[in-house]
Amino acid sequence: MEMYEKIKPEKGMYSYRNKSFSDILESLDPSENYIGTELEGLDAFSRQLKRFDIKVSGKASDRIEKFFQTSDSAALFPEYISRAVHAGMENVNVINQMVAVVTNIDGLDYRSIASIPSDDEKKLKAVNEGAFIPQTTVKTQEHLVQLQKRGRMLVSSYEAIRYQRLDLFSVTLRQIGAAIALSQAEDAINTIINGDGNSNPCAADEAGDSANITYDDLINMWTKLSPYELNTMVASTDAIKMIFKIEEMKDASAGLTFHGTGKMMTPFGATLIHVPSFAGTNLIAMDKNCALEMVTAGGVQTEYDKLIDRQLERAAITCTAGFAKIFTDAARVLKIE
Repeated sequence: MEMYEKIKPEKGMYSYRNKSFSDILESLDPSENYIGTELEGLDAFSRQLKRFDIKVSGKASDRIEKFFQTSDSAALFPEYISRAVHAGMENVNVINQMVAVVTNIDGLDYRSIASIPSDDEKKLKAVNEGAFIPQTTVKTQEHLVQLQKRGRMLVSSYEAIRYQRLDLFSVTLRQIGAAIALSQAEDAINTIINGDGNSNPCAADEAGDSANITYDDLINMWTKLSPYELNTMVASTDAIKMIFKIEEMKDASAGLTFHGTGKMMTPFGATLIHVPSFAGTNLIAMDKNCALEMVTAGGVQTEYDKLIDRQLERAAITCTAGFAKIFTDAARVLKIE
């Protein structure tokens, strides 16, 4: 009997602080023990699905009731939900393109660090022998990072969905994840523009034309962002429409590239992120490598007691996260009134 067949999954595995259900399974059944076997490439949770013969995707996916055939397999259900929600968050992939680093914390209190160099400090000047070496000051922020809990309540009865296929149910869960990710994108945008509570809003530029974004506006943002790299732009729906109406964005070769590869030409080759909930006609230009830190507390959380013992009914799926600015002037916003 393989090691993964000897493990007894139970809901107590969800109660460890700063460790997920998969982390606990992996510590009991390390994947490195399966290198060179037919189970290589599966993690500990996937091996448990195989053990109980639960197929969560594909044409032959099982029904939801398959999880509840035994108490051991029922303990896997909350982790399946968390993974499906997380997959939906990854599919949107907005946050990953906006943050420089993700910090996982154990608790709700976190104080970030920041460096706010002056124009003179940004220059690495030659240092003569025995002379003073210019310094960069890194300090702890005065205010804590504000964390927001985002999520949805999953409302259903086991009887109503027990015969539904897991791949269909996963679609709903991924959509919940996508909604959470877009809400977090709003939080990130608010932090970039208004600051994280430490008196550090980003600089704002006024458009040359009161009704449109022009190519000169884009060049102006690019030059003012220096010495940071303009590699990411976050735009509202109205701003996206204006950008692609700029003559320089209608270049013939750009059209050929789009039809040939499906990739649009973007200003200065930057990643252009469309956030529909971004209000007004606003455009953020930023260096994603040093502008923003994401702080998370525990990843995707599910109410495992309700999911296992009560077989759904009402179960909250949440994710708690916040954002802090690293280098304040690594982002700018263009506003059109």
